[in-house]
Amino acid sequence: MKCSTVTWNCNTKQGVRSSPRFLTVNYPYINFFIVNIGDKAPEILGMNENGEEIHLSNYKGKKIVLYFYPKDMTSGCTAQACNLRDNYDELRKAGYEVIGVSINDAKSHQKFIEKNQLPFTLIADTEHKLTEEFGAWGEKSMYGRKYMGTFRTTFIINEDGIIERIISPKEVKTKDHAAQILK
Repeated sequence: MKCSTVTWNCNTKQGVRSSPRFLTVNYPYINFFIVNIGDKAPEILGMNENGEEIHLSNYKGKKIVLYFYPKDMTSGCTAQACNLRDNYDELRKAGYEVIGVSINDAKSHQKFIEKNQLPFTLIADTEHKLTEEFGAWGEKSMYGRKYMGTFRTTFIINEDGIIERIISPKEVKTKDHAAQILK
């Protein structure tokens, strides 16, 4: 993100919208989605846990749940993945395909999939290219320590590859995420 595209209010640490391409999220840390509702999703999504390049066109005619999560094997990320797993048939019946994205490597994803019996693919975005492209990467803070990380965010992409809905970090309910998607 170029600094010239955003005006900052340093007293509140919230961004001020200065371009229709950016959306401000009022969250404990600053986040701007680079893609917005109505935008075309990128064709190449990344490499999955098996080293296969995942393309948007592989899912032509299906809606895609592209969910970004911070880390494999953590409690919140496991709860979210297992909720999507437990409701996977219902999501598929509604025309959705699920794709998870984190900055963990393929080996970590393979273990996560195996341990939790996940029926969907996970993109290993180790260089956080896709995560940054979607605006799901930025500064976070925990116990007073600031660090860069992934914001738990879900993008619903329609059959034509257009982003039709965004579930922001503040809105994601890890233990009931499938219901949020289906409503």
